[in-house]
Amino acid sequence: MPDTYFTVETSADREWFLPTEFARGPWDAGATHGGPPTALLARAAEHALPELPLARLTVELLRPVPMAGFSIDTEVIKAGRATGTTRSVIVDGDGDGDGDGDGDGSLRAVATGMHILRSRVPLFPATLDNSGLVTPRLADAVPGDFPISRIRHDQFGFSRSVTTRYPADETSAPGVTTVWMETIAVLPGEEPSPFQRICPLADCGNAFSRHAEPDRVQFINADLTVALHRDPVGTWMGSRVWSHWQPSGIGLADALLFDDEGPVGRALQTLLLRPAA
Repeated sequence: MPDTYFTVETSADREWFLPTEFARGPWDAGATHGGPPTALLARAAEHALPELPLARLTVELLRPVPMAGFSIDTEVIKAGRATGTTRSVIVDGDGDGDGDGDGDGSLRAVATGMHILRSRVPLFPATLDNSGLVTPRLADAVPGDFPISRIRHDQFGFSRSVTTRYPADETSAPGVTTVWMETIAVLPGEEPSPFQRICPLADCGNAFSRHAEPDRVQFINADLTVALHRDPVGTWMGSRVWSHWQPSGIGLADALLFDDEGPVGRALQTLLLRPAA
């Protein structure tokens, strides 16, 4: 098994993505974690508008993304001089009976990409930031466990692809959490872009900042928005996450994303909260 989230087969200029066991999610053994497919959707958006960097990606997770494989279709909605918009969809199989996939052709996820041209000349001598936020340094972090050990199946999955570190005074216990995470590559022989690299971490906010363990409450995200104001640097990505859980069964995970140089953006997940079966 390659140490990547997917392998890829190409036929008639169409890519068919086969998840490895590292991509498997915690809720259903037949479905992927949300982070690796989000990285592929970022890749599709970047390939569609290479001259306009991706600044924001919003993914609606319509149905579980199948471990059996899928394809991605992408269209350019707008290609302006300074901004652009793309739309990418994950399709379960090809739906046309040509043998490229065995799914039914249904949509599993829809992603909207916002692309913004970078200025060729710096507008300011340095970053302007009035948030007052101070992020930790990787050198001060210590190794720790991935937060979710009790999942709803006994299959090999996403957590085995992740290495985590925490500030010395924090753990993987429920609550507001600050964490560093390093993951494997998305595809064999291909270096992930900085946006792609941060996507798996961005989709972990609901797990890192949970209020209860998944054997008591399911906290499934129905979407994911990743907005970056600059490219993250390096292979280790950081996140500080807060979660709001309402008695109505709706929640929100809000993550500050950073690297060893400081903040890079935010990730938001809208949560479906239900008692564990």
